[in-house]
Amino acid sequence: MGTREIKSPESLPKTPASFDGIPDSSSHRKKLGTYFIESDNRRMAMGRGYTGGTTPVNVHGKPIADLSKTGGWIAAFFIFGNEMAERMAYFGLSVNMVAFMFYVMHKPFSSASNAVNNFLGISQVSSVLGGFLADAYLGRYWTIAIFTTIYLGGLTGITLCATMHVFMPNQDECDQLSILLGKCAPAKSWQMVYLYTVLYITGFGAAGIRPCVSSFGADQFDERSKDYKTHLDRFFNFFYLSVTIGAIVAFTLVVYIQIKHGWGSAFGSLAIAMGISNVLFFIGTPLYRHRLPGGSPLTRVAKVLVAAFHKRNVSFSSSEYIGLYEVPGKRSAIKGSGKIAHTDDFRYLDKAALQLKEDGANPSPWRLCTVTQVEEVKILIKLIPIPACTIMLNVILTEFLTLSVQQAYTLNTHMGRLKLPVTCMPVFPGLSIFLILSLYYSTFVPMSRRITGHPHGASQLQRVGIGLAVSIISVAWAGVFERYRRNYAVEHGYEVSFLTPMPDLSAFWLLIQYCLIGIAEVFCIVGLLEFLYEEAPDAMKSIGSAYAALAGGLGCFVASILNTIIKSTTGNAEKMQPSWLSQNINTGKFDYLYWLLTVLSVINFCVYLYYARKYKYRSEQRIETTMTMMENKQNTPISMEAK
Repeated sequence: MGTREIKSPESLPKTPASFDGIPDSSSHRKKLGTYFIESDNRRMAMGRGYTGGTTPVNVHGKPIADLSKTGGWIAAFFIFGNEMAERMAYFGLSVNMVAFMFYVMHKPFSSASNAVNNFLGISQVSSVLGGFLADAYLGRYWTIAIFTTIYLGGLTGITLCATMHVFMPNQDECDQLSILLGKCAPAKSWQMVYLYTVLYITGFGAAGIRPCVSSFGADQFDERSKDYKTHLDRFFNFFYLSVTIGAIVAFTLVVYIQIKHGWGSAFGSLAIAMGISNVLFFIGTPLYRHRLPGGSPLTRVAKVLVAAFHKRNVSFSSSEYIGLYEVPGKRSAIKGSGKIAHTDDFRYLDKAALQLKEDGANPSPWRLCTVTQVEEVKILIKLIPIPACTIMLNVILTEFLTLSVQQAYTLNTHMGRLKLPVTCMPVFPGLSIFLILSLYYSTFVPMSRRITGHPHGASQLQRVGIGLAVSIISVAWAGVFERYRRNYAVEHGYEVSFLTPMPDLSAFWLLIQYCLIGIAEVFCIVGLLEFLYEEAPDAMKSIGSAYAALAGGLGCFVASILNTIIKSTTGNAEKMQPSWLSQNINTGKFDYLYWLLTVLSVINFCVYLYYARKYKYRSEQRIETTMTMMENKQNTPISMEAK
């Protein structure tokens, strides 16, 4: 059937009438959706989803003459390097900046911890801005190019702060005891302003990298290839592997440089790594495939909401009703996006595409939107609950990053004759992630395939669910071990000396919670990234990826807010009652916090199960709609079809 617009109800097959003479609404909705599918004559492999509809172009926006010379794994590896350096800097700052503020800038530990948590949160939440700019105006390549340069500038500023004495308070007569007692000269206000400025410039630079790198890497693979799904699945696993390698380097090499050569050299190494990755990223430019930005996605969302509000009182059975509006032809009205078939979800929003006789030949885009625009908004709304349920996992990750380091200070970190620095302890989740990703296809996929029957071992939502379940076990174990550790410290006379390692209690008991949270990350975050990329509309892939970063940022903020509430409600200075998060970990109640997180995680997991069971993949919706179309065509009288 040739491409055509949706026509008025008079030219369509009549819908069956109900017993009271009013057209059956469910049948009417089904006809609308079916008729739209007939008007969009795209060919797509059954079950592949709605990833098609866009044509790759070069960096100048021109069609690529020979696609075989661009894209693929070689182009993806140039992109991996940029993400590896960004993650190396991110984790390098997260593990070292708290100690730098405490030991060098003489900030209280709790204030330094909250400041770094806020930096981590802002760097992730602001990813929405980067995703918006990429999808609306700049494209993913230029967004990465601009923001990675900003990131490098921020890291250079941090290096200067740790190198030049003018940016630091007086360090004379300031030994470790004086630092602990808070008797060292505090940093001047302008010195802290400078540090916070360059720190947040770095965070702002991450805003344009994080939502675009994974999507830009996935853009390098041909959607029409029969192996596309396999390539995409492996890409996101390798992508997170590069993230993990960056974290491992931050927790080992950068910590080693800091111990041997000082803070300036440690932060300088992060700046050098980012500079090298920038050079490699630009070298790979001729190999990249690009997607044209589709214009402001927020404006399109606003148009749909405004148009739906204007027509909120109009009925689908109105005599003024012509049909659901869509542009003719195979392409949608949105640059860089294919058409999206009509669905029955959020029926209220369909009123934005409700074409009336009064709309005329040239309707205002704020009064009438295409079906594809409406479906974009529906998709964005349907996606929200899934990444929202991963906020709890990110809260646990944030708490582990700071609290478990405090635990490690009280434990024996010797591995044989080798004494590991406490700041190296977070490397173990990275090592467990590296090991799991290395064994993922050889071990997990074959085993789980026998249980689920899924070709990739588990669906994207199943992987997210597995990650959330494992995170519950991780934080519950953390509570059990912390209770044992605190009781041990009290019984053996270490209650006051909370920075003195207990020689008979190994820090490697922490590896259980570290490894479990590493497993949780592999399944949850990798599954989420792939899920958001595939399910997001063509012209909103970066916004979709930004959902994951937004969940990570909100996790950091929730952790900071939770810590503040706990400190204010569980401690009483007048009664000399320490809070759960007392600076003296041996008189605090870290285990209570971990068990609170366990309860919240169980509730969160139940909510996730509800939304995951309710969610329908876009590929499944297309199959259902296609089957309905075929069924309706068989039931339509021949005379009506001819008409």
